[in-house]
Amino acid sequence: MNAFTYSHPVQVYFGEKAAEKNLAAELQKRGKNVLLAYGGGSVKRNGVYDELMGILNAAGKTVTEFTGIMSNPTYAKV
Repeated sequence: MNAFTYSHPVQVYFGEKAAEKNLAAELQKRGKNVLLAYGGGSVKRNGVYDELMGILNAAGKTVTEFTGIMSNPTYAKV
């Protein structure tokens, strides 16, 4: 195997209105396309979807949705 370096940093914001307060600044550092991957309808029922889409649209992002992801998906499903 060839030598390589792998880096996958993750930043997680917690708390009330964390996405509203922090996501817009993070989105400015990224490209224009966003892949939004989620499972069933709970993300829409609880309001997270609408909040996130509002933030993404306000940031001018092009959103591609990948829906219907099952909990703990198998390799074949991915």
